[in-house]
Amino acid sequence: MNRSRRHGTGKRKQDGHESDSHHEGHDHDKHAGHSVEMFRNKFWLSFALTVPVVYWSEHIQNLLGYSAPVFPGSQFIPALLGTVVFFYGGLVFLRGSWHELMSRAPGMMTLISLAITVAFVFSVAVELGFEATALWWELATLVTIMLLGHWIEMRSIAQAQGALQELAKLLPDQATRLADGETEEVTVDELSEGDLVLVRPGESVPVDGVIKKGKSELNEAMITGESKPVSKSEGDEVIAGTLNGEGSLHVEVRGVGEDTKLSGIMRLVSDAQQSKSRSQSLADRAAQLLTGIAIAAALLTFAVWQLVGAEIDFTVVRVVTVLVIACPHALGLAVPLVVAISTTKGAQGGLLVRDRRGLEEARNLNVVVFDKTGTLTLGEFRVVDITSGEDLSDDDALRIAAAVEAESEHPIAQGIVQTAREREIEFPGAEDFHAITGQGVAGTVDGVEYHLGGPALLDSEDIDVPKEIKGAADEAAGQGQAAIYLIRDGRAIAMFAVADGIREESYAAVRALHERNIEVAMLTGDAQAVADAVAKELGIDTVFAEVLPKDKASKIEEMQKQGKIVAMVGDGVNDAPALATADVGIAIGAGTDVAVEAGHIVLVRSDPRDIPRIVKLSSATRRKMLQNLWWAAGYNIVALPLAAGVAFGWGILLSPAVGAVLMSASTVIVAINAQLLRRLDLSTDEGAQTGRGA
Repeated sequence: MNRSRRHGTGKRKQDGHESDSHHEGHDHDKHAGHSVEMFRNKFWLSFALTVPVVYWSEHIQNLLGYSAPVFPGSQFIPALLGTVVFFYGGLVFLRGSWHELMSRAPGMMTLISLAITVAFVFSVAVELGFEATALWWELATLVTIMLLGHWIEMRSIAQAQGALQELAKLLPDQATRLADGETEEVTVDELSEGDLVLVRPGESVPVDGVIKKGKSELNEAMITGESKPVSKSEGDEVIAGTLNGEGSLHVEVRGVGEDTKLSGIMRLVSDAQQSKSRSQSLADRAAQLLTGIAIAAALLTFAVWQLVGAEIDFTVVRVVTVLVIACPHALGLAVPLVVAISTTKGAQGGLLVRDRRGLEEARNLNVVVFDKTGTLTLGEFRVVDITSGEDLSDDDALRIAAAVEAESEHPIAQGIVQTAREREIEFPGAEDFHAITGQGVAGTVDGVEYHLGGPALLDSEDIDVPKEIKGAADEAAGQGQAAIYLIRDGRAIAMFAVADGIREESYAAVRALHERNIEVAMLTGDAQAVADAVAKELGIDTVFAEVLPKDKASKIEEMQKQGKIVAMVGDGVNDAPALATADVGIAIGAGTDVAVEAGHIVLVRSDPRDIPRIVKLSSATRRKMLQNLWWAAGYNIVALPLAAGVAFGWGILLSPAVGAVLMSASTVIVAINAQLLRRLDLSTDEGAQTGRGA
């Protein structure tokens, strides 16, 4: 595919997202309206100005034992360039402080502004005749280092949002439309529902749609997290942004632009990154508290050093250092950066977080409640057991049955045919196919006539049923399964137990949850016998059967009253109340829009193995948040006293520049630690194999 097409749209979408992500209302975006480039440019110019400020500083010359060149006006270099650095480099902090004070939420920007303003005003006073040593080099280095720290932080945030922006690049901006047998290149915006588009081998699918002609394998990893290419043929749905394999496809448009699943994923991720969580609220309160402590510590530092007779310039340096080192910068970054990375990490794996509180709660789950139909099961008929006689193998019996049923539209017939296909059993076409009204079907395979049907067919044709087949049929009926007989020459030669087929992935999902000591329950409106059979097969702990849709939520509430943290997994309209009631509502993305809107988390693919992955992501996210919060707040326990000068007697004294380095280092450590979350393996490692065996 032409790469320029893909990147063209990516750029357009990326720009749109970027403007949204920096809006004024984003509660924890301390850099609303700022950019990586702005901090980078300010840092380099401030750095260039700071070098001569430091070089011509008397204090540095005395400390290092050198003499800077002297020429007319050279004595004013630190003051002039230091002032430029203050107004040019420090303006971003002064403006940020003003916004914080106007919103009555003083924090990081307020403390930085206090520190550089105190240093600037004090230095100006010295230049005007106050007897002390000016702090121009301290001021210039402080502003420059703070700009460097913020530049690094903004780069980390941009990288965290990068995965979301990469999703936008998946959508091509052009498509090949088919009309009256002719092809024409059009922009995706020109397409409308019902149009037919051609997707050539190797191209990205430009729209959501349904295949009308062709067969291929599509790479959906970027949408669903499933690394294995998915076979698609006529009648199957395709998702915009997925990559076509070697086949050519004619796709009927069902969704374009903002109506595609990919755009929906991007909106969900963006909303989740901007939504508040309990951890973020805790971090915000802690940052405000630390701001108050810093100001109080600065005032106390000033008072104590003046009381013990310290020089005023020494005292001011201590105050400035305290204000700088106590900035709750890392604290404000600790949670948002982890959230940005975890939500995009989840999206890459097909786990869409609509409400971060749901993801936050998932690590505490005691019980996961599954809806049965369409969640643990396929929602389609499959052959779940075969009993054959007369030296006929199970595969041969299924081959013959599929050949006879291939032309039938009945759901059970299609279930038999689909089972044969899934088992890769090739079957011939049947001759002389005809329906036996209300009883079954008949057809000739390999020159032999066969009848296929249920108990009604046995009664009408007085069929001889061997004891072994009769016993298996009775057992199937006791489990709520339909018994379908294969008949030849008036005798039943095989019986197929047909039921809503259990997803192969369900075995691994239940096993993985049990390994995490999480109870598994099933909630269904089906008969008790049917529910018990599925539960026994999967090893489910608790079964709620024959539950009316209106009563599903009350079952969730019953478990919550027992003190359990409950997740509900479902895909239907009748699951929506239960999804909304549960502590964590998990909606299957392939389900109805109502169910998706009710869930805290949406699974792009209908794979129950994604539930343990949610728990894993939740636990890892919480762990990173706590690590960052402890580091961001904890380093102040040591740093603040050192900044105030308590270790002065031992020769340990921190300058404002060193304080800025420590504060920036704390921020960088928090950012790097959050980035490590990208290395989390979200593959279904616990019981990753499908099937019944561990």
